[in-house]
Amino acid sequence: LVHDIPEEEKICSCGCIKKRIGEEVSEQLDIVPARIQVIRHIRPKYACSNCQCDNTEDSPVSIAPVEPQIIPKSIASPGLLAHILVSKFVDHLPFYRQEKLFRRIGVDICRATMCRWAMQVATACQTLLNLMQDELLTGFYIKADETTLQVLQEPGRSPTTKSYMWVFRRGDPKKPILIFKYDETRSADVPREFLLGFKGYVQTDGYAGYDFLDTWADVRHMGCMAHARRKFADIIKAQGKKRKKNGSADVAIAYFSRLYAIEKEAKEKNYSPEQIYKLRQEKSKPILEEFHAWLLKRAPHVLPKSLLGKAISYCLDQWSRLTVYLEDGRLSIDNNATENAIRPFVLGRKNWLFSATPEGAEASATLFSLLETAKANGHEPYSYIRFIFEKLPYAETLEEYEALLPWNVNPKKLAIEVIDTGV
Repeated sequence: LVHDIPEEEKICSCGCIKKRIGEEVSEQLDIVPARIQVIRHIRPKYACSNCQCDNTEDSPVSIAPVEPQIIPKSIASPGLLAHILVSKFVDHLPFYRQEKLFRRIGVDICRATMCRWAMQVATACQTLLNLMQDELLTGFYIKADETTLQVLQEPGRSPTTKSYMWVFRRGDPKKPILIFKYDETRSADVPREFLLGFKGYVQTDGYAGYDFLDTWADVRHMGCMAHARRKFADIIKAQGKKRKKNGSADVAIAYFSRLYAIEKEAKEKNYSPEQIYKLRQEKSKPILEEFHAWLLKRAPHVLPKSLLGKAISYCLDQWSRLTVYLEDGRLSIDNNATENAIRPFVLGRKNWLFSATPEGAEASATLFSLLETAKANGHEPYSYIRFIFEKLPYAETLEEYEALLPWNVNPKKLAIEVIDTGV
């Protein structure tokens, strides 16, 4: 917008016309509300005018083939599907809320339809999920975690029974991959089946369902320092503001702080894995040895079932796992990256509360896998998922499918262009 003065004010008191010598510019952010548009696909039909029949073998009707779609014969475009799925799985808007939002702009899309679309899209993306899982298992380092999920219509189970969403993350930051996996139980069979054949490091919390990893010859089981620290932090929180400082929990937290300060130093100085390994051997290892000696000395003097007793027991029981990160500079001191990856699912669960069916939970796992892996690889989720929905129907060969994986797509090429409306 140009805000100019009236023409008469452009005349100086001496009678001369003032010249433009510059301008002052200020900016405001504006927004264009969401709108729905109909895309009409027109395919002209052609036939020979000299033939008596318009559809004989000698003179067939000619028409362009139907463009392949992520959901065949659906009214939903890739853009609409991407908007709906990102709204739910990234922005945590349940389908029933989206139904109301669509109705406000004059479109009737019921939640059952959106749910059906989500499951159809997840089925269409299964090949990509399989390739992602294969690539994850070829790495040297995997992080695992799990959280609860409520599924209403599981056969033979009460609607209030807890189910689980498992997460497996590739530890290599150069090619992050996240696989979400729904299962009815928290059984050790879930990670055992998923990790079968894997060789390398697996990092978990202290849940007993992961104990089988200690028996696998080709797997080095790692612990999570953040979980160990949390046990002592909970003691300080429980004591409240009037607690006595410099207690045992404070001493333990001080050890953790020193260890994390070393990790912060390595990150800030952008150390290579070799440099991180050397730094840990020189600084972290002596602190861990000192901390371990303190734990052993303190353990006999605390009640085993007290918060402090449980915290010390957890550290000592997990000690052989907690120190594994010293072996390789590429390993993390904790499993926080996986917990951060599972957080969007937890936030979404607070809004949509449950999955109606096992099929819906499995579809959610597939879509969370695609979207969270895309985010971890630097993609804006809507841009990536829309790109996938547009290109996936044309993919036929293994190379064409692999070209659509998040780490093989340049995020800069998918950046949403800002449209200058000229307002």
